[in-house]
This record gives sequence, C-alpha cells and structure tokens, in this order.
Amino acid sequence: MKPLGAAKIFPLPEIEIASKDFAERLTQTVRRSQQYLLSLQKPDGHWCGELMVDSTLCSDVILFCHWAQEAGGALEHKCAQHIRRMQLPDGGWNIFQGGPSEINASVKAYFALKLAGDSPDAPWMRDARANILRLGGIPKMNTYAKLYLALLGQFPWKYLPTIPVEIVAFPKWLFFNLWEVSSWTRAMIVPLAIINHFKPVTELPPEKHLHELYPVGSEGDDFTLARDRKYFFSWRNFFLRCDTLLKIYEKIPFHPLRPLALKAAERWMVARMGPESEGLAAIFPAMLNAVIALRALGYAKDHPVYTKAWKDFEGLFVDEPENFRIQPCLSPVWDTAITTIALSESGVPSTDSRIARATKWLLEQEVRFAGDWKHRVYGVEPSGWAFEYGNDYYPDTDDTMMVLMALRSAGVDPQSEVFSRALRWLMAFQCKDGGWGAFDKDVTRHWLEDVPFADHNAILDPTCSDLTARVLELLGYLGWKREHPQIVRALAYLRRTQERDGSWYGRWGVNYIYGTWQALRGLSAIGEDMTQDWILRARDWLESCQNDDGGWGETCATYDDPDLKGQGPSTASQTAWALMGLIACKDADRDSLRRGIRYLIQNQEEDGSWTEDETTGTGFPCVFYLRYDMYRNNWPLLALADWRKMQRL
Repeated sequence: MKPLGAAKIFPLPEIEIASKDFAERLTQTVRRSQQYLLSLQKPDGHWCGELMVDSTLCSDVILFCHWAQEAGGALEHKCAQHIRRMQLPDGGWNIFQGGPSEINASVKAYFALKLAGDSPDAPWMRDARANILRLGGIPKMNTYAKLYLALLGQFPWKYLPTIPVEIVAFPKWLFFNLWEVSSWTRAMIVPLAIINHFKPVTELPPEKHLHELYPVGSEGDDFTLARDRKYFFSWRNFFLRCDTLLKIYEKIPFHPLRPLALKAAERWMVARMGPESEGLAAIFPAMLNAVIALRALGYAKDHPVYTKAWKDFEGLFVDEPENFRIQPCLSPVWDTAITTIALSESGVPSTDSRIARATKWLLEQEVRFAGDWKHRVYGVEPSGWAFEYGNDYYPDTDDTMMVLMALRSAGVDPQSEVFSRALRWLMAFQCKDGGWGAFDKDVTRHWLEDVPFADHNAILDPTCSDLTARVLELLGYLGWKREHPQIVRALAYLRRTQERDGSWYGRWGVNYIYGTWQALRGLSAIGEDMTQDWILRARDWLESCQNDDGGWGETCATYDDPDLKGQGPSTASQTAWALMGLIACKDADRDSLRRGIRYLIQNQEEDGSWTEDETTGTGFPCVFYLRYDMYRNNWPLLALADWRKMQRL
C-alpha cells in the first residue's frame, strides 16, 4: 500500500539476504546502532530522549504569562518564536506532523502571538485568522481550550462546564467520583475545580481581545453545550442537566461545605506535588493548571510550594538558543527500558558495565509507595515503575511491563524479590474484561465520556490490546502457561478486540501498526499457534500496508478516520514494529521481511541513527500526540536483533 502523498523512493541496489555481504551489512548496521545508542547514555546509566509535540504548550505558557501579569519577558519571546516556526502554509497550526490545521491549536497560537505583540495586520496573522474562521472560530474549540480564554476574559465562564470543588469529597459509592476517572483526568480537574471556584480573570486591553475570531454576529450567541436531540433520555442530557443544577448552586451565596472542599482539594493537589514528584502527575496540563490554582489560592511566588511547582514546570523546557520548545513530560524510565532491551537482545552482554549501570538505575526507580491506584487495586504490595524521573503517585502498567522485560534481558533473576513483587503488582491490574489499562483498574465506564468536560477524549483509562498483549509477551518469556486463568481471559480479550481486517487498534502508539505488532508479539511469546486463520489475517494485514520502499508508515489521522489505517510515509519506528509483528509469525522466508530489513539497513545514517520526522506516539487520541526521539533508534535495533536470531546470523 503506498503512503498518501509520499514521494517514490528508489531503492539502493539489493543485496541477497543469504549472502555474506548482507550478513556483514547487517552486522555493521547493528554495531553502529549499538554504538550510537550507547553514546546517548547518561553517566548514571539511563537514557532520556526528547518528546516533541505541537505548538500548544508554548501558546499556553504565553497565555499564562499574561494571566499572571508577567508578560514581556524572555520566556514569552522564546515561546512566540517557536509558535511562528510551527505555523503551516495555510495559516493554521496542527497537532501532529503532516496533519491539517486544528482549531484549538490555531486559536491558541493566534491569541499567544497577538498577546506577544504581533500585529493582527501582519501577513501571518491575517492568514491565521482566515484559517481559524474557516474552521469555525472560537465556538468550535473544546472546553479545556476555552478555559484558558475565559481566564483572560475572552470566553464567558457561564458557558463552561462547572467542576464543583466538592468533587474531591464525593464518596466512592457515588456514580461519579474522582476514582471513576483516569489518573490524568483527576490531576487536571482538581486544580480546575479550584480555578472554577475563584474564576480569576485578568482583564486585557481592548486591542488584545479576540472579537475577530468569532464568526460575524456570533460573539453574543448562546454557547450552552448542545443537548442530544436524538435521545431525550441519554447520559449526555443527564449530565447537562446536572451541569445546569450546578450552575444554579454556584449562584447561591451560601455554600457551607465549600471552604472544607477547597482545603481538601488544595491538600490533594499539594500532596501530589511533593518531593517524590516532579510536578502534579508530572505532565504539562496538570502542572500548568496546578500553578494557576496555587496563584488563585493566594500562594506567593516565593512560597516553597509554588517555587517547586514552577521549577518542576521549567524542567520541561528545552532551551536551545535558536529553537526553544517545551516537552509534555519526561520519559527516562520508558526510554531506558526499551533501549536496554534492544542492546541486550542485539548482543551487548549483561556483564557489560553500561548494561549493568542501566539495570541498577532501573531497579532504583521502583515505586514503593501506594499512590492513587490503591483506591481501585487492593491487597497487593506497592511496586511498579512510572514513566518519569519522579511520579510516585502514578506508576503505570506499561512502564512496569517494559522494565521487567528489560531486567530479564539484562540477566536479573525473575525469581528475585523485586521482580516477583512487581509482577504481582502488575497482575493485580487485570480488569473485568480480561485486559489491562495504563494506570488504574476498571476505569472503563463509557457513559462517563458524556460528562461535559470530557471532550479531551481521555476521561477513562480503558483496557487496550497493546497493553494486554505486552503482558502476554512478558508472561510468555517468564514461562507462564496458556492455561493460566488470567492468560485465558487476556487471550479472549485479544480475540474480541481484533478488527475484521485482522488488525488491532493501538492506544499508545500510532496506530493499527502499533496495536497489531504488539498483539502478534504477545501471542507468539505466550505460545499461541501462529498459523491460525485469525492470526494469519493480522500478518496479511501488516503485509498489505508495506510501502513501495520496503518500509511501513501510518499517521495520526487514522484516529479520526480508520479508513486511512496503515497508510503513511515510511518511518524507522513503524517499520521496526511491523517487522517484529511479522517475525513473531515465525515464517522467515517472507519477502515482506526481506524488504523491510533492507529498508532499515539502507536508511541508517553514518552515525548509526535513523532520521524520523513523523509523529508515532499517542497521548490522547484525536487530541494530543507526541514524537519520541528515541523511537527512531531503539525499536529498529530490536527489530534487527530479532531478525538476526530468526536467521541465526
């Protein structure tokens, strides 16, 4: 299948797979990749690549600076430069590489540049304004984006969903409470509830307003969230009626529980910003919301809590002289685990001091604290690993799986205390449907997606095929039997979630290539018969997506339009994923494998790296994506290592 809009790539002269020359080229490719990755290792043994995202983070920072009345400084200048660099030819801003202009990113960028001093009459601002109006203007933004406009008086608070601060005290038996939503949603809505109480608005001078981003005659319209017209009795209509009642409640001057609720919300938030954390949930949206909430609560800039919060926030900045940018979070545990696996599986021995340092560092990162997960997972000793350097309240299953596989590859005894403890913790997270989510257990009530502030498409922590299959991969390596009850349930889950064409949806990587690769890898590791029809359909689907150049690619557009699945310019990471999926099917003679291996060998740079500009990481589908800089290098090495083992080269 050819990538949409991709240029035809003419392959280099082919080398016979069985030839001595090919074996030498493969060995050279692997060696150079190993050397490149090892050159990136930190002195204490870990790796941490950059996470690249869209322009919205810099836009949000400029909006914050003006709300906090700290405008005009060097930070604003750097952010504005970044936003200008990210503008598309059509005047808008997108949320993934090669994607179309997106309304939330575009309005935020325009507003940020206007606040930073760009004239509305500048050519790039005129282009941006025209693009935004074509997309429907401010009324088409999601509620989270509109909140930042409301803080600066550019959208009416009365049309935003009410988040009562009393939410922190809702009991677990109530149909809606903090523990029924995803960890990242909790970390966002608690500070937002504080902000919702104070509604702290910074008035802007008239020339900074955004009247021009409302379609003509619409600025005074009723922007109340639309009800479900098809079904009178629906969850959406129920929650909208609840929101109406909450707005009436907010107008009542007497709120006897409000002071206690505010204090409880403050304690909840500050506790998760302590010394064991690098910020609230260690992720940009929650961290910025927390900074705003602290200011709204009256914290001075020199207060230790605020000082730490801002320092943690600054830790996300990549302050290069000509290319300032902001990361959404940091990824040391994830990067270290994958890279350790790739190096170990490609032949770097566990006795090598560099692998030993990586192993030691990973072991030191185990979380021995009972965080938010304790409210849904019971009777298990605290363990697990988080994604970031410090995020003790939020270890996750995916990092834990990957770390355990890294420790195994590096020679750590699976019977050791730390390994056994972490595995017990991981297995306790299996959900009722047989799958695994990322941070919690059974946070899967789909009717909550109709809550008015759920339009960030991530209010739940659903079970997903990629995580479930990765658990099977780990358990297969550890020798668990297919007949184990938890494995039986997981296998049934994978059968249910397979698409008709044989593929699987990828929640945490883009997209069906990611889901299908991981499903096949997990099924093979656990001992499933890889010649069954339902598995061969997955293999055939992967092969059907191979590009003319021998690689594979898929874009984030597939989350909006699944008909585009498997289509996109070839990338090193997605080619590696597809290859590992095919290798898992244990048929070494397939032409698709030979062509994919050639693609990786022929596209490696002289320094041992691969170049990749596409976005292949998923944050919140349809809303937020990211590019892991390490993916272009560690996954290809692992795929080549798998191929060498299959060919016994």
